[in-house]
Amino acid sequence: MPDPVPQKPVGPEDASASEAGTPSSAAAWTVGVDRALAELAAGEDVWAETDLAGRRELLERMHAATAAQAEAWVDAAAAYKHVPRDSPLIGEEWITGPYPVVTSLSALAATTKALEEGRSPVDRGAVRRAPGGRAAVRVLPHGIWDRLLLSGFSAEVWMPPGVDAKTVRRRAGLALRRPRETSGIGVVLGAGNITSIPILDVLYELYAHNRVVALKLNPVTDGLRAVFTQVLAPLIEIGAVRILTGGADVGAYLVNHPKVAHVHMTGSQATHDAIVYGPGVEGASRKAAGTPRIDKPVTSELGGVSPTIVVPGEWSDADLRFQAEHVVTQRLHNGGYNCCASQVVVVSSDWAQKDRFLAYLRAEFAAAPVRAAYYPGSDDRVAQAIASYPEAERIGERVLVADLDPENPGHALTTEYFAPVLGVLELPGRAGPFLAEAVKTANEQFAGTLGVNLIAHPRTIKELGATIDEAIAELRYGTVGLNVWTGVGFLTATASWGAFPGHTLDDVQSGIGIVHNALLLDGPERTVLRGPFRPLQRSILHGELSISPRPPWFVTNRTAASTGRLLTRFFASPRLTALPRVFASAIRG
Repeated sequence: MPDPVPQKPVGPEDASASEAGTPSSAAAWTVGVDRALAELAAGEDVWAETDLAGRRELLERMHAATAAQAEAWVDAAAAYKHVPRDSPLIGEEWITGPYPVVTSLSALAATTKALEEGRSPVDRGAVRRAPGGRAAVRVLPHGIWDRLLLSGFSAEVWMPPGVDAKTVRRRAGLALRRPRETSGIGVVLGAGNITSIPILDVLYELYAHNRVVALKLNPVTDGLRAVFTQVLAPLIEIGAVRILTGGADVGAYLVNHPKVAHVHMTGSQATHDAIVYGPGVEGASRKAAGTPRIDKPVTSELGGVSPTIVVPGEWSDADLRFQAEHVVTQRLHNGGYNCCASQVVVVSSDWAQKDRFLAYLRAEFAAAPVRAAYYPGSDDRVAQAIASYPEAERIGERVLVADLDPENPGHALTTEYFAPVLGVLELPGRAGPFLAEAVKTANEQFAGTLGVNLIAHPRTIKELGATIDEAIAELRYGTVGLNVWTGVGFLTATASWGAFPGHTLDDVQSGIGIVHNALLLDGPERTVLRGPFRPLQRSILHGELSISPRPPWFVTNRTAASTGRLLTRFFASPRLTALPRVFASAIRG
């Protein structure tokens, strides 16, 4: 995930949510940062004394604050992304901003409540066996409202081989099982693309790891500082959180500060390496020698080149078009500035319907709503893609590389463009052999391990049988989606989110560690999502157990703005009487 050029230095007024003043020099902002860290050191003692009931109450207060700030939050996000207020795309800001924060706060509060009462956050019936001797924990649906509003969608967190159900239940809770054993000050380097990320990362540092937090905002999101201050106010008041702004100089000062025990970042591999090893030639030399400059643990979420594997089958024309919309959403949601955006579609060269599907894909890619290239460096990355593929089709500000060479596919498989660039890679074979080759290619040739998408007709899934689960188990990705975009895993509070485990500082790929994970499971391997192949009207005709219309995160959804607002308000205050309006808006999408 690329990072923007720093925009301004921090001053004393930016050092915490409560300070004010006017910066006059570099020394002024360092004093402000030092003061914020000193306050966090004192706040750590308060956090240690805050019992589970107190921590749950803080979550409930933040839940109310998020609901109160939701409209202002969406307005601020739309302003810096240049999304018109009357655009359906405003729905993206609801669904990736206040919505996942509201649901995560509720889920974390439920986990904290279970631990208060001496229970495991994992229900006894929530664990089944998965391929490879794994325990799979059902995390979606996670209650009656999920069953109603996300009908047909499910999620499991698969644990590493050999971890049994008893161990899963016993260890769930992480640091909340020992609330007095705090772990110092953590720095969170906030993301600039999805506005819920900074808040969710702060919550995970505090509740999963018992670390108080200095949140350093990405300069792109400085306009959200006032909203974030209100949302995090309960934690700021007890000294458990401080919010800072500024450029790369502030980030470097923070991560190398002796009072800081841990760093978590969202960004690019290049920024990760600059933090860990230092910039330029010296940093490259340190990386080659395996001698990090930073002397503290670093966790990260860094994105990658997320493939979408389309398994051949016999589809209706409506299926072809709907799944083309699905793939285009995976690429163009949030303008293409998502760490889990699909950059390459993998299709079978032997699929009889390949040409028809690609025709729909090209049409939907061209027809999707026009977006401002708000994320810094986007135009340069688009230019890099065109330079690498001179034959690519330019569609406005978008680039479609429709015929990647399987023998020499080039940068599309190894460089995260973080821009509206989409490639198509063809591999031979019918369903089973094609899937096997696509899994091997995804594991061995694609950069990053954050997420991979599979699309397959229900009949094909039935014919393949256990082969589907075996393919999921073989894929080395932190989130695997079957007929659902992996971005839904990001939105699912109880799912784990992060790279496939096992990366190291010198080969970081999509990062180290996980976030979200509101059940606080100990050491998840991956999240596995499943969704409906067809929307409501056609799924019922085909006897499928789903009443989900076109999802509100689709870039083609006409009522995404109203549905996103209604979903956020519903989960802020769930009640049966609010459901009809949510359903009515969603069905019109």
